[in-house]
Amino acid sequence: MKEMYVDPGARRFLAAEKAGRKIDVEIKSFVSHSEMRDFEQAICQYIAYRDVLRKIEPDRDLYLAISEEIYEDLFEEPIGQLIVKNHGIRLIIFNQITEKIVRWIP
Repeated sequence: MKEMYVDPGARRFLAAEKAGRKIDVEIKSFVSHSEMRDFEQAICQYIAYRDVLRKIEPDRDLYLAISEEIYEDLFEEPIGQLIVKNHGIRLIIFNQITEKIVRWIP
């Protein structure tokens, strides 16, 4: 059986409770030359991590943390909205300068 490593470093960014639910956060930077490639990788990795997390810690919810800029550039586009909706991706949008959360999308 193959094993998958779920990055515990994400918990250092945010391991908390929101509305009584435990959450883990997968932070993505989108720093390669292709935002679309980063988008594809982030979505695939999120789905894989979420599925593993559901099996080993079903009381936790996984969120994908992205900057406001990436949200506006990719996730607000029709393709981004379609994928987020169809796959039930939970988002945390943060301001890169202030490092503050500006929006939760459960």
